[in-house]
Amino acid sequence: MDTSGQFALAYALTTTAGLRGFLTLFAASVAAHYHWIHPSGSFAWLGSDTTTAVLGVFALLEIVADKIPAVDHALHAVSFAVRPLAGAILVGGTIHADNPGTLYSLMALGALNTLVVHSSSAAARAASTVGTFGAANAPISFGEDATAIGGIILAFLHPYIAAALAALFVLVLLVLAFFWLRALRHRSRASTSSGSTTT
Repeated sequence: MDTSGQFALAYALTTTAGLRGFLTLFAASVAAHYHWIHPSGSFAWLGSDTTTAVLGVFALLEIVADKIPAVDHALHAVSFAVRPLAGAILVGGTIHADNPGTLYSLMALGALNTLVVHSSSAAARAASTVGTFGAANAPISFGEDATAIGGIILAFLHPYIAAALAALFVLVLLVLAFFWLRALRHRSRASTSSGSTTT
């Protein structure tokens, strides 16, 4: 894969990692294990049998835990640290940079992209919890599963298309998160005003 393809693949994968960090790492590990991608020496461990097995277990736990009320919010809180780390690893495992400094900078950007996606997703989940009393959380979670899986598959088959769609997805997610949070603030203010009037 040429350099531009590596960048496209990395961007697409760091975007899906914002939704499902362990699942995306598991997919990258499988790809490395079967030599579909070729991580640099520092990240050769990504394709080992042990890494693939461990990430597979955590990917399954991640998907299941996200469907359980209260546990999903705890998972999202922990993921503010875990998913950006996953994004950094994905960049390190897919991009071959000329020097370590460049690679570390790219890993930081990958982590930032993953954090942006996760933060927007977490904001949407918080708004859903307040607006629907959690009733919409499970459907949203299944939607995130489907989006992540579809994005991962497309990233490996057509990285350029996946990267373009990932950029569009991030933009839409940010806009939705903005409006959801604004609606949440309005609801909170209205509730406060109503309580003050009643008092």
